[in-house]
Amino acid sequence: MGGHHLVLGETVDYLTGETREDTFDERYRQEIARLLVEDKGFRREDLTPRVSIDIDLGDKQARVRLDLIVHFDERIVLLIKYAPGSLTTRHQVAIAASRLLAPYQIPFSVVTNGKDADVLNNYTGEAIENGLDRLFSRKTLETRIRSCDVRPVSRHFREMAARILYAYEVDGRCPCDDSVCEYERR
Repeated sequence: MGGHHLVLGETVDYLTGETREDTFDERYRQEIARLLVEDKGFRREDLTPRVSIDIDLGDKQARVRLDLIVHFDERIVLLIKYAPGSLTTRHQVAIAASRLLAPYQIPFSVVTNGKDADVLNNYTGEAIENGLDRLFSRKTLETRIRSCDVRPVSRHFREMAARILYAYEVDGRCPCDDSVCEYERR
């Protein structure tokens, strides 16, 4: 048993073919990837699972993980954050991650608990769609990003985003969560 997650055996990652621990959380992650490819028209090469974000607050540093990113033309256009429980508590996490993962503002995020989902406009912070059935198709996302300008994220907003992500994902994590790596500068 890893951490507080019941390990049910092993499963094969839908996108990469790698062997992973089979947990209820991992099953939801795999279903989301399958939904995007089989129902929403994304290509497997559009999706990258388990992407790390390094947080540097000077005296505190950590590495956290996002569940999935979607990219077109070498630009990240959507990130997906899975976590059990309330979706609204993950909105700020997703928006903060959208300001740290790349030097530009990633336009859209999805927060999901595997049963429901909110699609966020990361420029405004508002939820623009609700429900797994309302996730963007590849074609819809491609159309929507045409109207999004590529905005660099200022140093101030990156710093604030790092503090938010650290507070939620590092300080606020379950003590047995082994997906976060925390370290201090020496």
